[in-house]
Amino acid sequence: MDDKPWFAAKTYGYGAGLPICWEGWAFLAGYIGVTFLGVHLANAYVSGDLRSIVMMAAIVVPLAIAVPIMRKKTDGGWRWRNGSN
Repeated sequence: MDDKPWFAAKTYGYGAGLPICWEGWAFLAGYIGVTFLGVHLANAYVSGDLRSIVMMAAIVVPLAIAVPIMRKKTDGGWRWRNGSN
């Protein structure tokens, strides 16, 4: 598997920055699309008290899949950064 990073490291804080190649942008667009689609479908087809649970699952499940991938594909990994090298 290609070890080319998809995301830049953040300058300040913890986590990933913006995508730095087309694969990162495609991954981010896919993540956002899947999340919005899941929330839309939950809103359109689920009613009652179950709607809130399904909507939360539509947000949490894609996020739980995306975070490890983003962490692995961030240049320099995830660590606390305070702006200095």
